[in-house]
Amino acid sequence: MGDGSDEPEIDVRYVVASLVAGVFFGGVGGGVAYPTLPNLGPILGISPFLVGIILSTNGFVRLVANTPAGQIIDTMGSRRPMIVGFTVQGVAPFGYALALHADKLPLIDSAGVFLLARAMWGLGSAFVFVGAFSTITHVTTRENRGKWVGYMRGGQSLGFPTGTVLGGLVADLFGYAAAFLVAGTFGVIAALVAAAVLPNVSADVDTAASLRDLPQVVARDPRVLSIGGVNFVVRFVYVSLLSTIVVFAGTHGIRIGSFSSVGVSGAMMAVSVLAMSVTTLLTGRYSDTLSRRGLVTIPALASLAVGLAVVGLFPTLYTTLLGMAMVGAGVGGTSPPLLALLGDISPEDQVGKLGGVYNVFGDLGATLGPVVAFPLGAAVGYDLSYLSATTLVLVAAVAVVVTLLDVDVAPDDDPSRAD
Repeated sequence: MGDGSDEPEIDVRYVVASLVAGVFFGGVGGGVAYPTLPNLGPILGISPFLVGIILSTNGFVRLVANTPAGQIIDTMGSRRPMIVGFTVQGVAPFGYALALHADKLPLIDSAGVFLLARAMWGLGSAFVFVGAFSTITHVTTRENRGKWVGYMRGGQSLGFPTGTVLGGLVADLFGYAAAFLVAGTFGVIAALVAAAVLPNVSADVDTAASLRDLPQVVARDPRVLSIGGVNFVVRFVYVSLLSTIVVFAGTHGIRIGSFSSVGVSGAMMAVSVLAMSVTTLLTGRYSDTLSRRGLVTIPALASLAVGLAVVGLFPTLYTTLLGMAMVGAGVGGTSPPLLALLGDISPEDQVGKLGGVYNVFGDLGATLGPVVAFPLGAAVGYDLSYLSATTLVLVAAVAVVVTLLDVDVAPDDDPSRAD
């Protein structure tokens, strides 16, 4: 992957440090939503189905925006689109705070404001994620791509648990509005960091491939479909778990001291995502040492499946924390190898758009997750719904075995991107 005549001057460590700082602060804003929004239904008079729609709106918008974002980034470079993305993403939590008081304003509905704010977050995050993937792919080689992708995803993952902890604890101590204002503040910081230090990295091509050609590009390479499919399953299962764990904890009376199910669920999410951050860093680096990165995802998917079973079968505080940690470790073990492998096999003029395709699959899973999880959990119980999700994980493991284990990408020779 090249970046033109200026590429030798790019320091990979500087680029990744810039991205890590931005995605960390942006992740805080995203994490606040999960321990807080699910409990707002009774307070605002919103049905469980509509709560699921609100939680899924950001994923739906990002689902639509991913490939256009990739097209824009492939064409004009990553800096300006990412700064816009960070800014839009950072403003969204202030919309959550406004929604709490929407009943005091004429012609404004709380649910509508939440939907709009979540849509803004989804649009901004599409440019942030695709831009980060495109940037790292262009400045790394086959030998170090997994490590740097792992660092970028690790920064994002560490921001998310920070947000879940802050969201749960601040909401318990100071109220929901305070939690949303904290999230918005971190989002604005992310935009300022991006504007101050993010370099511009663009593809070394004269004409980016058209979006109309993208279905044919994907169809020609079944590896892309498999990578996307595994990402769909992982995101579907994980977001379903995160969006319902607060209700699960309340149903089973799981508490920590005087904290309610909101604070408890924040701690559970934090444990899960911290485990995810650790495995994200380790598996990305480890996959660089293997000629077949797909091997790393097999134990990761096994950890995800076992963790879901533990949560569903043993609904106590300590076993749920253990299960959430195993789930997080499994999720973290899949993302860097899959993203690095996608970067290895992507044509140079389609890195942004194929990164968007990867995100489309993941966001489709994240969008459907809460919509399915809330009604299904209410109908059959969240315990059984978590157990049934293990079947999907096993299907993803089969897809990896069939299509990705024999992928052997030869190292590329570009000294400008060695670490």
